[in-house]
Amino acid sequence: MATPHFQPLENNQEFLDVIDVCMKDNADKSEQKIDLIPGDITTTKFVVRLKFPAMATLLIGQNSISRGTYRDENGKPWVLPCVLRIENEMLRSATYNHEYVLFLGLDLFKELVPPLVLGENSSALKSGRAFGIQTASGTCALRIGAELLVRHAKYTTFYTSVQTWDQHEATFLYAGFSNSRQYRYWDPVKRGVDFDGMMQDIRQAPENSVIVLQACAHNPTGCDLTKEQWIKVADVVQEKKLYPFFDIAYQGFASGDMEEDAWPVRYFVDRGLETIQVMVKRLQAVRQGLKQRLEKLGTPGNWNHITAQTGMFSFTGLTSKYALWHFRDGNINR
Repeated sequence: MATPHFQPLENNQEFLDVIDVCMKDNADKSEQKIDLIPGDITTTKFVVRLKFPAMATLLIGQNSISRGTYRDENGKPWVLPCVLRIENEMLRSATYNHEYVLFLGLDLFKELVPPLVLGENSSALKSGRAFGIQTASGTCALRIGAELLVRHAKYTTFYTSVQTWDQHEATFLYAGFSNSRQYRYWDPVKRGVDFDGMMQDIRQAPENSVIVLQACAHNPTGCDLTKEQWIKVADVVQEKKLYPFFDIAYQGFASGDMEEDAWPVRYFVDRGLETIQVMVKRLQAVRQGLKQRLEKLGTPGNWNHITAQTGMFSFTGLTSKYALWHFRDGNINR
């Protein structure tokens, strides 16, 4: 077979036309028009922003600030040493094979993971009220959970935070939910959680609404609720007869403590890695370094929110006027 030959794109408009055609081909027919912020292709100063189902990656030099994946100081993927060790042990094992996994997943996975989230002494696990299954990915887990609620519990309405992971809405809609609504979360003035707005919106949710909550290292704002705030959210959920649906994709990334980051989930349930530390400490150092550089340059405004936020995501508070190097909403990924 002959090697295909690709012609280089001659100008910015040609590049944008290609992006436009490709993304419209893959977008759901009901999706809004793709929002493009053109710029100088030669210096990679451009942003391609999609609500869903996909997002293009913004590259600055060799570093991506749009992907929700961890990178080291050289912009390279970093695999947890414990994962590498286990993978090597599996490959060398005489029992390693490629047999099909049963529908609910590996028995050992289902045994070990639920206590990681709910706690070793979880009454829900001990009583059999809770159990785990293994899915192909985090998105797949969301889809199965959402479809379960639609098919067997007949839920129709779900709420996500206004600023949330791009695939949340699409996943729940494709699972069969018919009503997509939002609750306020990000306050652009104080650059933190709009807790009063969040509470007002959740209080107004109709009975039996599903409230999608991110337990820690909120994507994309990097702003999490305090324990006191979580208790108040639980009060409203219980009072209004709502259904809490937790997405805990970044357990350990917020505080560096797997137990601490699982607190919201465990609290809700109770009511009705050493190597991760390496990543968390570097993320915290990057936040501190960014703040110090902004202050050293005399950048106008208060930048305390940079170090107050957690995880891999951050809402900078910058607007589209300054969006040459980040998304229009001010979000960057470390």
